[in-house]
Amino acid sequence: MHPLSPGRKTPAGNCEACRAPGHTSKDCACLRAGRWCHGFHAATLDFARIEQWWGAHPGLGVGISCGPAGLVVIDIDAHEQPLPSRDRLLPGIPVADSVDLQGLANGFHTLGVLAALRGETSPAEDTTTLRVRTPSNGLHVWYRANPGHRWQCSAGSSGSTRALAWQVDVRAHGGYIIAPGTVTDAGAYEPVGPVREPAPLPPWLARELERTGHLPPAHVPAPRPVPPRAQQAVVAAGGGGRGMAGRVLGAVLAEVAACAAVPEGAAFSEKLNRAAYTAGGLVAAGLLHPSDAERALRDAAEHARPGQERRCGAIIRSGLSAGSHRPLTPGGRP
Repeated sequence: MHPLSPGRKTPAGNCEACRAPGHTSKDCACLRAGRWCHGFHAATLDFARIEQWWGAHPGLGVGISCGPAGLVVIDIDAHEQPLPSRDRLLPGIPVADSVDLQGLANGFHTLGVLAALRGETSPAEDTTTLRVRTPSNGLHVWYRANPGHRWQCSAGSSGSTRALAWQVDVRAHGGYIIAPGTVTDAGAYEPVGPVREPAPLPPWLARELERTGHLPPAHVPAPRPVPPRAQQAVVAAGGGGRGMAGRVLGAVLAEVAACAAVPEGAAFSEKLNRAAYTAGGLVAAGLLHPSDAERALRDAAEHARPGQERRCGAIIRSGLSAGSHRPLTPGGRP
């Protein structure tokens, strides 16, 4: 979750630098310091940080970063707009000139037509999942994403090549959704019906999202090198490419660093724990100084998961402690 500006549905800013041209979340000191900034890039589940942010600023709204939360949200609009060309009503599905479009006015209608064509229930009528009414009389329908799928966002009225239906937006990776209970100047976001949990994404809807380009081609990210600062820490400990400590620690640090290319599902915690356990064994064997080991681990973790110092620190301390009871021999074995 991340803060939204009081009374608005846009993310809250936190520094003047954000208004400067070329300023990005990667370069922003706010995120590294544990302050919110850059919208969903600041999303966190750290309870202490959440209490700090909303405790001091109770008027902040709540945004949910859809990708890390494993969500696909169907955002149905009911805006008064002229109908677009027929090829944009249901992208990829021809609507013949002989079809009477009288009465077709918004996303509820286009999504209903799409569901009817597939012989399915429209998400707007899906009582098995969390649905949230918006102040503009739209509807957010929340679903749990399929494991391993990085669904992409789209705007149904933008005319882009990726769209599910006219006036139907998709919130997924790279986007956020407003949490129920948030109040803006236009009104409140209120749950509809008794269900308060997202249901799994229906298979038919997953097929439609894939058909309309919401699932990018699968690719295997290239391994990331060990961060320079982590390499320097190993070298300072007397390892580097010449010693056993450098070879062993460098290998496990490279696995941690490679997680930077995969925001989720990369087994980051397990890899960081393994690296910390290995470093603890090298320290116990006298092959690595404790401060150098911790610095190398923290640098690799920050490279892969910036802004998660508290979580990573706990994993590192636990792994170092466990590894300290199993010294590594010159052969690289306990």
